[in-house]
Amino acid sequence: MVAYANQHSFSYVPKAVREQRRERKLLNQLENKGVIKSIDPYVCKVCGRRFYTNEKLVNHFKQIHEREHQKRVNQIESARGSRRVKLVGKYSMKMEKYKNAAREVLTPKVGYGLADELKRAGFWVGTVSNRPQAADFALRDHIVDVMDKRKAECLMLVSDDSDFVGVLKEAKLRCLKTIVVGDADDGALKRVADAGFSWTEILKGKAKKEAVSVVGKWKDRDILKKLEWTYDPEVERKFYGSEDMFDEESEDLDFDGSDDGNSSDYMHKEDSGAWWELDTDSDADSSKSQ
Repeated sequence: MVAYANQHSFSYVPKAVREQRRERKLLNQLENKGVIKSIDPYVCKVCGRRFYTNEKLVNHFKQIHEREHQKRVNQIESARGSRRVKLVGKYSMKMEKYKNAAREVLTPKVGYGLADELKRAGFWVGTVSNRPQAADFALRDHIVDVMDKRKAECLMLVSDDSDFVGVLKEAKLRCLKTIVVGDADDGALKRVADAGFSWTEILKGKAKKEAVSVVGKWKDRDILKKLEWTYDPEVERKFYGSEDMFDEESEDLDFDGSDDGNSSDYMHKEDSGAWWELDTDSDADSSKSQ
C-alpha cells in the first residue's frame, strides 16, 4: 500500500475543509460571547474532562496534552539502544491515544493532515519533487517493480488519471486482477480494469457487497482457464512421440520375399464375390477343402 504526492498536495487545503474551519471559528466566537450554547459538552478524549466551549477544550489540549506528548517524543529521541526500545513500548499506547484525539481537536499547521491520515491507514507515503507528473512516474515505476518481482496478484489503483492505462494493460497481460477506485463514472481506467468503484459506492457499502461476487467470478474464470484445452506441440510430442516413431519406422521398412502367385490367387478369390453377398456354409466348406 503506497501513495506518492508532491509537497503541494500535502500543503493544499480543499475548499470544503476551508469552509468547515471557517464555520468552526465562527461557532467558537458565538460560544465565547454566550450567544449559542452546545447541547452536549466537549469531552477531552485523553483525560475525559468536559468543557462547555470548544475553545476551552483546544486550550486545555494544547497546554497539557500537547506538552506531555512533546516531552515523550523528546525523551524517546534522546534515548539509545535498549532504553529507547523500552520507552517506545512504554509510551506507545499513550501516544496513539493522543494522536487519535488530536485529529479532532487540533487544526494541522500545514494542509489538512493528508499524509498523517494515509500513514494511519497503513500506507507508505512518498514525497516527490514538484515537477509535473513526478508522482505519476514514481507510482508507475513502483507498480512495474512490484510486478517484475511478482509480489502481488491484484492491483488496486485509486486514481482517475488516464496516464495509468498502460500500466493496467500491462498488469492484465501479466495475469493480475485490476481494480480502479475513482470518481469518474465511465473513465478510461474503469473501462480497462476488471472492476471499478466510485467513492460513493465505497462509502455506502455497495463496493463491499459486490466484492464477494467479483471475487467469485474471478475464481470461476480461473477454473475455466485450467479446464480449457490448448494445443501445445511440446506436450503432444512427449505423449505421442513413441507412436510417431513407430509410424515412421513402419513406413521405412522394406519387405523382401518371393511371390509364388498364391497370394494373388487368394486375393482374387476373396474379391470374387460381391460385397453384399454373404458366404454360405457350402462356400466355407469348399474354401476349407481347397
